[in-house]
Amino acid sequence: MRICTPSLVIVLASLASLVGCASPQPPANAARVAGIAPRGEQCGPDCYRIFNGKDLSGWVSVNCFSDTFVARDGMLFCTGNPTGFIRTDRMYENYVLDFDWKHEAKEGNAGLFVWSDPVPSSAQNMFPRAIEVQIMLTPDVKDKEGRLLYTGQGDVFSIWGSKMTPLRPHPAGWERTLPSERVTKGAGEWNHYKVTCNQGNITVEINGHEVSGAKDVSPRTGYICLESEGSPIWFKDICVKELPAAVPALAAKDVVMEGTGMRRLFDGKTLGGWREQSGEEGHWTFDDGVAKFDGKGDSLWTAEEFGDFELVADWRWTKEHQGKIKRPMIGADGTEERDAAGNVKEVEIEERDSGIYLRGNSKSQVNIWGWPCGSGEVWGYRTDPSMPASVRAACTPKVRADKPIGEWNRMVIRMVGDRLTVDLNGQRVIDNAQLPGVPAKGAIALQSHGCPIQFENVFIRPLK
Repeated sequence: MRICTPSLVIVLASLASLVGCASPQPPANAARVAGIAPRGEQCGPDCYRIFNGKDLSGWVSVNCFSDTFVARDGMLFCTGNPTGFIRTDRMYENYVLDFDWKHEAKEGNAGLFVWSDPVPSSAQNMFPRAIEVQIMLTPDVKDKEGRLLYTGQGDVFSIWGSKMTPLRPHPAGWERTLPSERVTKGAGEWNHYKVTCNQGNITVEINGHEVSGAKDVSPRTGYICLESEGSPIWFKDICVKELPAAVPALAAKDVVMEGTGMRRLFDGKTLGGWREQSGEEGHWTFDDGVAKFDGKGDSLWTAEEFGDFELVADWRWTKEHQGKIKRPMIGADGTEERDAAGNVKEVEIEERDSGIYLRGNSKSQVNIWGWPCGSGEVWGYRTDPSMPASVRAACTPKVRADKPIGEWNRMVIRMVGDRLTVDLNGQRVIDNAQLPGVPAKGAIALQSHGCPIQFENVFIRPLK
């Protein structure tokens, strides 16, 4: 369980189960949000199951092990290890979610995330931006002033950047709704959750009693997730009834990142799916799910090749570096800046250098480094004198968005045809830059350039 603070309010989420479902056709808007038809047998009027009782079809394991969530005896069992979550393979906008759950442990801990992003919010946190409905059996917790902070009775709260207004003011001013009643059953007993997410509003019913919720939620279209957080838990009869979509359609800020087809490139334990240079093995290792490179050896390549794709990668520098060195200031046009005497303007930095190779070659490399212009630069194109001036300028970062040494950075790379877009820590640094002659398909590599660096939350979404 995560303890909330005024600066970081975390919402533990519960799964809701729908009662009474049976019509022959799913609702007309069911395919609108994700562009695909709903899956699963019907379980009542306009309702369908999102867990088939046999396997995890329709679900994506985001950062759990293959055996963290398993189908067992027609139910969904979670070991609680490691901490992480699974999500639906499509987004939902307005819906009612019904399900039953029971904890094995007296103070069991888990949760339901609604209107969730498809990936963790950062490498520092294993959970997504979402609204969490708590599924927990811990006792009430108060602060030293006697104020109730959270309960194990179905609290609702925002986590990692999602926003909401509590239905009732929280005693400490948090973005968290405490329950109006305590109706949750204890360890070994089944509880029924019905969670309604509609037009930015959430209501939570536990065992037939409406106890909590939220309003003014943003985003309000996203994925449904189940949380693993240290305790064995069972789920069953997980059903969804979709409600009419918003008219007009929601603004982009209220819809999460598209995750259809997105999958993790590191399993957090091995280099499966990646290849090291023969004779240079052992320089890429894992520690608590983080891929660590010691700065020696060669680049790490995917075994698979990709054409058009969207790549998410979190990275950070370690304290080690290659020494201090002067590096040039780069102008908006991609050329080195010069002073009145014609000398290149330089800045002394601690040298750190790495990058991500796209489509199998070093020319189409998105740089990760400490240069004054910032990461995201495409060296092979920016420095190629045969390239048009417009190409060289477009391959130069528009802003330096790097975080300080030791902090995690998030890079989102989108490659479509010969066009590249790079976002770093939420800022657009490369905007639809053209890479003439870039291969149509190839492997992705994490570059070896003599500097220790770490990666986590590396996800890819192939694009059609």
